[in-house]
Amino acid sequence: MPITQSVDPVTEVPPDTEATPVAEVLSSTTTRPVPAVLSVTKAPAPPPVPANAAPLLSGGLAGAPGGPATVASLVEAATRALAEAADERGGPLPARTPHQVADAVREALGTADGAAEGTARDVLVRLTRVLTAGAADPAHPRCAAHLHCPPLAVAVAADTVASVLNQSLDSWDQAPAATAMETQVVAELADLVGYRGRDAGGVVTSGGTESNLTALLLARDHALGDAGRRGVARAADGARPRVLCGRVAHFSVQRSAALLGLGEDAVVTVDVDSQHRMRPAALRETLLRLRSEGDLPVAVVATAGTTDLGGIDPLGAVARVTREFGVWLHVDAAYGGGLLFSRRLRGLLAGLERADSVSLDLHKLGWQPVAAGILLTRERALFAPLSRSVDYLNPTDDEEAGYPSLLGYSLRTTRRADVFKIAVTLRALGADGLGRLVDACRDLTLRTASHVLTEPRLVLAASPSLTTVVFRYDAGAHSDTVNAQLRRRLLEEGRAVVGRTRINGRVWLKLTLLNPDTTAEDTAALLAEVVAAGDTEAAALKESR
Repeated sequence: MPITQSVDPVTEVPPDTEATPVAEVLSSTTTRPVPAVLSVTKAPAPPPVPANAAPLLSGGLAGAPGGPATVASLVEAATRALAEAADERGGPLPARTPHQVADAVREALGTADGAAEGTARDVLVRLTRVLTAGAADPAHPRCAAHLHCPPLAVAVAADTVASVLNQSLDSWDQAPAATAMETQVVAELADLVGYRGRDAGGVVTSGGTESNLTALLLARDHALGDAGRRGVARAADGARPRVLCGRVAHFSVQRSAALLGLGEDAVVTVDVDSQHRMRPAALRETLLRLRSEGDLPVAVVATAGTTDLGGIDPLGAVARVTREFGVWLHVDAAYGGGLLFSRRLRGLLAGLERADSVSLDLHKLGWQPVAAGILLTRERALFAPLSRSVDYLNPTDDEEAGYPSLLGYSLRTTRRADVFKIAVTLRALGADGLGRLVDACRDLTLRTASHVLTEPRLVLAASPSLTTVVFRYDAGAHSDTVNAQLRRRLLEEGRAVVGRTRINGRVWLKLTLLNPDTTAEDTAALLAEVVAAGDTEAAALKESR
């Protein structure tokens, strides 16, 4: 079934409609009775249970009879504690130093080797308060440092259900419905990319880093043959494997090369333009040079949404170059892939469908709780290097009898049903509903960048490509020092969470705007906090000199 638009709760739910609490969702869950255990030999007598011990089986397991109701009650208590502690915190993060936060956590945790003080509910409530008091709140309008989205309530509720059921997708008999659900959702997302969903391969991952690592493993073995079994050196037969990427590609490219036995030195960076987009002409020149030197290009990694400026490589032009040289093209669209949901913005990803593999992260511009990564390949057969037949998980005769296995799509064995929250979200909002959230964040970004241009003490690094605004407080020759210090001041005072990066060796600040409910007035107030902190730090620096 293709992804279809359903009700958009952001714009169409009446303002007086009450949301269904997570506890109510859980309390309505039904379970089948657990059959009696048949024993053929007399079991040894169990050890005596201490009089003050909590019952282990009666209501202790989330999926046992009565378990969902217990979970609902615990979740209700925890969410009340969460709301109260968030109100007490008051801002986007605690007004404490790292040492103070660590001390508070240490005191609350105590030691794990003694008897718990109070009931399980008491412990849950107490530690929920501690975690919330010391949390950065991605839903707060002044929390805007990272690609760290505020999750949708319906996705959080779905994630709770996935935890209660505790399915593992390494074998069909551990996750029958979840296996079918992941297969269908992956095919739908492949269609959205522009692949033929029934031919494409894919898997839900922990995020872009795992997706990129897996894609480069597939590319390595596609280029070198059986490198996983024989080793890179023997498979390469004297050639030097190389991975190419833009100069500002995600650091996971280098990390993946190291983990795959290629070495970080195997990564060759390609020049980018002022918007951090790979230059196709430079890519072609680099491939020609590597070929002349006897090197073996394994893959080109293009980026659809660089972490800082949000730059999107010209995917169509890059694909033409990789096709010319017969090199695997992987597109890291962990950030920019969310544009696929937007009718207005998806054209920025033109050429994505020509990639051999694509990484998506729906815990960025998809508003999912961590983790919700996706790796897609143009053809299912490209996952062949990961294929495994394990007698106790996916015996060959079971697969021949029609029992599907997803074991050969992932680097992991145990793998939770993260697909469930994605499936629920896609049915609850539809692609168009998510697209409207993407559009709202993009519009907010443009308005915020315009506001930066009107503030004489702020400098904009570049026009936004996606949903990041990169800027700095102008303190002349001392700008690097002042910007670093003002960011730490905002953190320690609990006033704002602002990102920091370096461009051309200089310190810049960054707002990553992933909250569709944040307004231009909110970001104006945030920029005012930055200016005030900058004024304070600049004055202190001047006085100290």
